[in-house]
This record gives sequence, C-alpha cells and structure tokens, in this order.
Amino acid sequence: MARQPVRRSATPKVSLARALSKLGFCSRTQAERLVAEGRVQVNGKTVRDALLRIDPDQDRFTVDGERVVAERKVYLMLNKPRGLVTTRDDPEGRGTVYDCLEGLDLPFVSPVGRLDKASEGLLLMTNDTSWANALLDPASHVAKTYHVQIASAPDGAMLERIRQGAVVDGELLTASLITLLRSGGRTAWLEIVLDEGRNRQIRRLLGAFDIEVLRLVRVAIGGLQLGELAKGKARHLMAEELAMLVA
Repeated sequence: MARQPVRRSATPKVSLARALSKLGFCSRTQAERLVAEGRVQVNGKTVRDALLRIDPDQDRFTVDGERVVAERKVYLMLNKPRGLVTTRDDPEGRGTVYDCLEGLDLPFVSPVGRLDKASEGLLLMTNDTSWANALLDPASHVAKTYHVQIASAPDGAMLERIRQGAVVDGELLTASLITLLRSGGRTAWLEIVLDEGRNRQIRRLLGAFDIEVLRLVRVAIGGLQLGELAKGKARHLMAEELAMLVA
C-alpha cells in the first residue's frame, strides 16, 4: 500500500506569544502575560511556556476557552499628537497612541515603527505583521519625511555641515536630504528626509551641531502624505495608499 504523503504547513513554527500577536489578538507582551496566567490552551492543553513553538496552520489554540482566529487585516494612519508614547501600556502612566483609537471598532493593532514622545505626525498602525516588517526592512528604503523646527537660523555653511553628517556615540548619522523651508528671527523650519530608522536620529544629528529641536513632525512615509488628517485622529488606508508604500 502506498504511503500517504505527510501534510506539511507552509507556515514556519513560531513562539506561542508571537502567534497570538501575529493573529492580531494582542501584543506579544500581553500574550506572555496570558500564558503565564494559564489562560492559553494549545490543542486542548494549558500551556505556560510563551516560547513554545507552534504551527499556526496546524495547531489549535484558545484563550479562556475561546478559539483564537485571525482578525481582518487593518491598516491605519494616525496623526500622533505630541506627548503620547507609542506603546500599548506605559508603566509610567503616560498617555499612549491607543488613547486616540478609543471607541473605534478595531482588532489589536501595533505601531509600525515609532515616534518618540516629543515627536508628532504620521504614524502607521496595523495587525499585519508581515506588511509592517516589509515596510520597516532597511532594504525597502522607504523614505520618511519630517518638518523640523529648530531654535536657530542656519546659514548655507551650517546646512552643508549637517548634510555631511556626524558621528554620535560611535554611529555615523546622516540624512538623505536636508532643505531649509523657511527662516525667521531665531528659528527655522527644515525638511529632513531619512531612508533609515535609527533611534532619535534627527534629534541626535542636530544635537551634534548644538541645534535645539523645538518641534519634529513626520509629514510623509514614502508617497503617503499626512495631509489634512486632524491631530489625534486615525483613518483606514485606501488600496492605492497601501500600494504606494510596499510594492
């Protein structure tokens, strides 16, 4: 008798916490907490190891007895206000970007990258981790455009020095493009374009030249513009907007 072929999943095994996150059920940190509390079952058995490798296509897992299934894919753009952090839960009790989503009928979504507390502007959020990872992959070179108000009025020579970049903490920081938008009195607005995402890159770069950042607003990611979206508001991306972000 011919042996039946073994059915194999095309999806690689991932940790239980990651699986719950990828399905849009909760964040990975929240998943780890649920597992530790004994509220997660895999194939009918309670599991307390969040690092257990499972096959999302083959294994059946539940939380509090309710089966976890993939949520619909959601892609949002948010105009992040200054003063909010881009985490789900903040141990210091600060406001988070999730405060802007209250009252909306959404599955769990995560920020795509970050804007620090003092920064504002365009922030993407989704439950599609593959899409988010593709967008964040340095190989994709998706440009991010910022308008930055600084506490000085740089001349051409200073702008050229900034364009050359600076080594900060052993790391060379540069920008793809730096343009003076307008200057008046003791302040100016720069447009700065990055094609990589290092921690506090713009603030650290300008700080190397003793330039104080007063405001930092992300106005575009790739061809996607922040536009007239009100501060603190979110909306779903349209199909053509998704297409312009990740080809």
